[in-house]
Amino acid sequence: MKSNYIEKLLNGAKVEWKTLGEVCGFQNGFAFKSSLFKDTGLPIIRITNIDGKNVDLTNAKYFDLSDYNNNNNIKSYAVNKGDILIAMSGATTGKIGFYDYQYTSYLNQRVGKFIPNEKILNNRYLYHYLLSKTEYIYILSGGGAQQNLSSKNLMEKLQLPIPPLRVQEEIVRILDTFTDLTAELTAELTAELKARQKQYEYYRDKLLTPIEDNGKWFLNGKEVEWKTLEEIFNLKNGYTPSKKNKEFWENGIIPWFRMEDIRENGRVLDSSIQCVNKSAVKSKLFPRNSIIMATTATIGEHALITVEHLSNQRFTNFSLKDEYKELLDMRFVYYYFFVIDKRAKQTVNTSSFPSVQMSKLKRWEFPIPPLDEQERIVSILDKFDALANSITEGLPREIELRQKQYEYYRDMLLNFPKKEN
Repeated sequence: MKSNYIEKLLNGAKVEWKTLGEVCGFQNGFAFKSSLFKDTGLPIIRITNIDGKNVDLTNAKYFDLSDYNNNNNIKSYAVNKGDILIAMSGATTGKIGFYDYQYTSYLNQRVGKFIPNEKILNNRYLYHYLLSKTEYIYILSGGGAQQNLSSKNLMEKLQLPIPPLRVQEEIVRILDTFTDLTAELTAELTAELKARQKQYEYYRDKLLTPIEDNGKWFLNGKEVEWKTLEEIFNLKNGYTPSKKNKEFWENGIIPWFRMEDIRENGRVLDSSIQCVNKSAVKSKLFPRNSIIMATTATIGEHALITVEHLSNQRFTNFSLKDEYKELLDMRFVYYYFFVIDKRAKQTVNTSSFPSVQMSKLKRWEFPIPPLDEQERIVSILDKFDALANSITEGLPREIELRQKQYEYYRDMLLNFPKKEN
């Protein structure tokens, strides 16, 4: 099918193989002085702004043209909508970026720009072909830890098939359709995820907000009793075992939780990215079914840990005292800690290192409704949580599926036969 389709597109026309340098020019970047970087002005594209498909200026640096008045060629480093860029060194070596902004930016050193001969080479055709050759470009860079791509090597050694422009344009139309569909799907699923999260947060806050009536407090019509956090929980600070003692970090079997665990694996955790040796435990492990909450740095992030564990010093551990284990459902506690999270973010001591004022936190009150009401609230919120998580997990899977579909057709459409001399 593939060969028939390509033959029909070619309609007898020949496909020539050319080196990149035969059909394309190249512009290396300019060595902007980091000491002159600004927060506003004209954007500078650095290797960190190239993500492998596009150029992302979210964390761009800027410069003032007046600082480079003595350099009359500064405009030759301009980047405009539709330009194709490549990272020439560092961890991002060989990554391609399509510039899709309406305004002009400028190339920093270690970033290069392709300048195709428009009479024989379609810009987007080149873009799709370069994406299919990232492994070969990696080899040209030398691979390994010290990657450094030579523009001379790239332009002389990378070959590409040059069918007629009309064929290039049709291939671009097909492949752009896949990329557009992926972008539309991503936007649609992201919007759906945000809507579900807002809906979930609305009902969570509504279900967890007690109302006062004649001096008594009620949660969804059920009377609640208030107790302080220090009355209900044992509070313990996390810690980091000494890095100097290698024994602490070898053959680890004790989960040691950090913020990375929450970011990568969610808020209900039974394992950690990093473990420590038993010898690193100071006294006792934090008990299973307890809460860790960040009380310094990234304040207010929390998780329910279902195994015995340790955590680093950014977290405070909240475990139920024995007399409250029969009065509180830990899933209810987990959900109510979203309320605690918000309050923690509003009670920060910023005199030196951001941290929660623990003396105040211990006196914050926590509602205890009847156990059956706790279970009812948990049942409702679990369903919302599962729905939001299904979309969150499905989003990268759908994007990966679309990407594989795109790569399949890209490789099929760009795999022209190459005649050997």
